[in-house]
Amino acid sequence: MTLTITALAAAICALMLIFMKFKVIGQRVKTETMFGAGDDDEMKMVRGTHANLAENAPIALILMALLELASAHHWTLTGLAALFLISRVLHIYGMYQHHGAGNLRFRQIGVLGTAISIVAMAFWILYLFVTVNL
Repeated sequence: MTLTITALAAAICALMLIFMKFKVIGQRVKTETMFGAGDDDEMKMVRGTHANLAENAPIALILMALLELASAHHWTLTGLAALFLISRVLHIYGMYQHHGAGNLRFRQIGVLGTAISIVAMAFWILYLFVTVNL
């Protein structure tokens, strides 16, 4: 069995991580901050955005893979994967908006969408465990 949804989501997450990595590197060069965040607020923001994606992507991808291996409904899982990925993009965009103009809307939507997608996948796995494996 191939894990097509997980593979696509992992590839997109990898590209977002690389994008954010280069944003961090660019800010490090700009501020000459080689370790940590220093006193630069933008450095703190880009590092936090990169770290937040790095914290959330692994568990979401593991849950996606487990659901695909359990032959979960393809389109429902695709929808949850899309929600996760769109939420991650909104979070990144929202962090820049929040840092620049103080607008929290996109960041909040990104956090909420990420949480909903991960919780839904976790409960789906629990449901499958209880109904299929007992």
